[in-house]
Amino acid sequence: MSGSDNAWSAANQQERLTTIGWLVGFVDGEGCFSCPIVRQRSMRLGWQVQPSFTVVQGESSRDVLEEMVRFLGCGRVYVNHRTDNHREHLASFQVFRLEDLRDVIVPFFEENPLRTAKRENFAKFAEIIRLMTLRRHLTVPGLIEIAELVETMNHRKPSKVLRILRDHTPTLFPVPREEDEMARTPRRRGEADQRQPAYRE
Repeated sequence: MSGSDNAWSAANQQERLTTIGWLVGFVDGEGCFSCPIVRQRSMRLGWQVQPSFTVVQGESSRDVLEEMVRFLGCGRVYVNHRTDNHREHLASFQVFRLEDLRDVIVPFFEENPLRTAKRENFAKFAEIIRLMTLRRHLTVPGLIEIAELVETMNHRKPSKVLRILRDHTPTLFPVPREEDEMARTPRRRGEADQRQPAYRE
């Protein structure tokens, strides 16, 4: 590789690092990792987990959000046409696809950590994506585990979903023993084993 090629490569690398620093700082201020759980009767358990990564700006700064789409290679920019007394519409960069969240967003912010309180929210968000990748959201214990994480994120609102699942799981969703065993964490499974007799039927 010639000297000019090396210089060009170094310049590109420096530009990329600058963009990464800008993007991380921007998300620290304006980004949001959220995971609403909504009623969806077509789902087997009646609930759907909808994780998303969002960055919001006024429509006049839409080009900044479009740059995020180009740099990360996923997501889209949407415009929310406001009818209140605000001066401009809102634009938002949003990533919904589980594959994009798992393969792009989570690895990016694990390699380039946030610095504000959003770092804690991101860690919980990443754990939810991991659980969904394992298809735990399709089991009652897994859905409860996800709802417990969601309840501690962002505004920390009490989870209606969690209350319903805890109160009615035995009657609404009988859990097969093997499913319940699969969804336990290794630590909980070990604690349960210590409380049970050594023999099994």
